[in-house]
Amino acid sequence: MELLQSELPGVLLLKPRVFRDERGSFLETWRRQRYADAGITATFVQDNAAVSRRGVIRGLHYQYPDPQGKLVMTLQGTVFDVAVDIRRGSPTFGRWTGYTLSEENGHQLWIPEGFAHGYAVLSETAVFAYKCTRAYRADADAAIRFDDPAIGIDWPIERPLLSAKDRSAPLLADVPGCRLPQFDDSGPITMQGVS
Repeated sequence: MELLQSELPGVLLLKPRVFRDERGSFLETWRRQRYADAGITATFVQDNAAVSRRGVIRGLHYQYPDPQGKLVMTLQGTVFDVAVDIRRGSPTFGRWTGYTLSEENGHQLWIPEGFAHGYAVLSETAVFAYKCTRAYRADADAAIRFDDPAIGIDWPIERPLLSAKDRSAPLLADVPGCRLPQFDDSGPITMQGVS
């Protein structure tokens, strides 16, 4: 497995090895020790999957309190996946990074607690799967507007299909500070050699 540190400390692009032959493909999507060796020591408590059609944007979602770290990937189709640093006091507050995740490349994105997450579906349909470090709490569910100009995400979708929640989400500047996670300056996740 190859690891790449994104522009945002702690957000990692993981490239598991994909085995292909005339029957199809196989990849290992999770092994605790391998990911721990990479610096991802989180305990996952919930797995989710979403099926969406072309043009859908889901996000930018986060949970507070009880923020969730997420290990995300696309099982079928292609998405443009985004993480946004929303930790008060972070030197990268309000900055974003994005990657194309697809069934072909098998890439995963590790998004630590303290980041908002969203994705845009680029294929006819997509099956998107993710592991969470904390269980979903309806009373802690929150969102930031996907097209917040202060964040400036370059979405590859012109006319997105949005939920009512995402359409009415506030700008990051309008979210009270008490509803955002606090930056912990103890340092980002450290990466170690991974084979």
